Amino acid sequence: MNMKEQLHNILGIILIITGILDGLKYHWSAQKIESVKTSKGHSRKFINVAILNDYIRLIYFIFIKQDIYLLLSSIFALICMFEMCWKIYIYYPYKTYPREIRNWVIRPNIFKYLVNSWIPNRTRKKL
Repeated sequence: MNMKEQLHNILGIILIITGILDGLKYHWSAQKIESVKTSKGHSRKFINVAILNDYIRLIYFIFIKQDIYLLLSSIFALICMFEMCWKIYIYYPYKTYPREIRNWVIRPNIFKYLVNSWIPNRTRKKL
């Protein structure tokens, strides 16, 4: 094994480790959302952009460069990002007025929720 292959393997292993750490970051955030029972203060746009980044990385893997390190570094992170996205959806502070009368939460469908999360705050309607 030459020096270039060794460097490729070492950097690939580091890439996998950082992908795992990236995923753990989102998993811990999802656990926190679940423990406090609200996703208030968590940006939906932030998680959307993070998912988009790793999704594009997977597309790059499929069509451009089939490097196993690239695949493994994004798979775990994507799983944890989807977990966090789901927790944000479940615990999002939806509009439930009047609060004294209504005890349940009406969630919009997931498509409406995702579209709403990409619209700027000043122009979107509160869910």
